[in-house]
Amino acid sequence: MDGCTVDAGLFFIHLESRRICLAGVTRHPDEEWMEQMARNGTMEDTGFLNNRRYLLHDRDRKYCQGFREVLRTGGIEPIALPARSPNLNAYAERWVRSVKEECLSKLILLGEGSLRRALRHYQVHYHEERNHQGKDNLLLFPLQTPAAPGKQEPVRCRERLGGLLKYYERKAA
Repeated sequence: MDGCTVDAGLFFIHLESRRICLAGVTRHPDEEWMEQMARNGTMEDTGFLNNRRYLLHDRDRKYCQGFREVLRTGGIEPIALPARSPNLNAYAERWVRSVKEECLSKLILLGEGSLRRALRHYQVHYHEERNHQGKDNLLLFPLQTPAAPGKQEPVRCRERLGGLLKYYERKAA
């Protein structure tokens, strides 16, 4: 499990499955906000961090003592990565790069609400519609089973964010 911030947002990524959880968005991630995000992530029935043992994070001051204590209380050991070691955080770094290049850099965001909306749409696109080279060019969590080989069903285009994010698929038989 890895934790990281995107501009003014906090996300968690499960390293094996590459599933992303957008924990929250704020302009000023202070200690109180970070502790609340840790509580949300470790909630008994709904927390994204349930049944996880470790949370890797960089050495940003946002990952304060209170944040780490809430995680420990939830049974998760926070591990601060060594300084200047982006390769140890490669999946989180790649997600940040992808969301910035494929989505955020192409939008004019008019506040926190539009950032939340863009991130929410990109998260769904990332999970259900975007092929992942590190996972044999497959979709992480497809909504439907792929069409049978040899069947020539029509191709349809799905769009998000006004056509910024596109995904082409054959209709399942």
